[in-house]
Amino acid sequence: MKILFFGDIMGRPGREAVIRALPALRDEYHPDLVIANGENLAHGAGITERTLGEVLDAGVDVVTSGNHIFDKDDIRELFLSGAPVVRPYNLKRGGEGKGVLVIKKNDVKIAIGNIVGALFMDPLDENPFLAVDALLAELDNDIAVILIDMHAEATSEKRAMGLYLDGKVSAVLGTHTHVGTADEQILPGGTAYITDVGMVGTSDSVIGMEKDAVIQAFRGEKTRPKIADEGEREIYAVCIDIDEQTGRARSIERIRRTI
Repeated sequence: MKILFFGDIMGRPGREAVIRALPALRDEYHPDLVIANGENLAHGAGITERTLGEVLDAGVDVVTSGNHIFDKDDIRELFLSGAPVVRPYNLKRGGEGKGVLVIKKNDVKIAIGNIVGALFMDPLDENPFLAVDALLAELDNDIAVILIDMHAEATSEKRAMGLYLDGKVSAVLGTHTHVGTADEQILPGGTAYITDVGMVGTSDSVIGMEKDAVIQAFRGEKTRPKIADEGEREIYAVCIDIDEQTGRARSIERIRRTI
């Protein structure tokens, strides 16, 4: 089984990039399932019905999220409607939504889970390592293919989660920093791992935001950076090949495209 996973989709530039790029990526990689981190779909913070609809119509099957998942009011109605959106398991906000989603593709059950890290992040409802234990305990024993989106700031925390889950899940994919790392690998226990997949958005930017305004802010000036919307779009993603019977990953390939 092949799973194509897009890093954080950053606002309208990111949505447009996915819409334009996905047909060619399908032809090249032939994924059975397409997942994307969408916590920044709606102008960089949260998800709305319209922005979710755009990426689902483009061919994304499931959207994972992160610390911005509750930034837009639409999300509660989307959860109630059964939209294929996964909230962080350890960010409950009253119990809305699911922290792990089980779907079926080609007669294979696949679990997609989401965890938010604790370091340098907003307060959480549960420690991420204890939360992932609870998440896995929820799953039926016949589910072999399990993917975890580890949405965290600290590279050390993501690495620790990958090693902790090695042999327990099929893949641990880092998101949130928008900076793609070059450490994709199969860990000793058969888990595919990358510290951060990267983002989908405007290339000439600082993590998808207007570069000049961000630089001014770092210099101590009062600015309000906006999403960068001029120039080429870049796509960071990974394609994972997983043994459907054992849940072990055969390979993970890092994808970077400019369109």
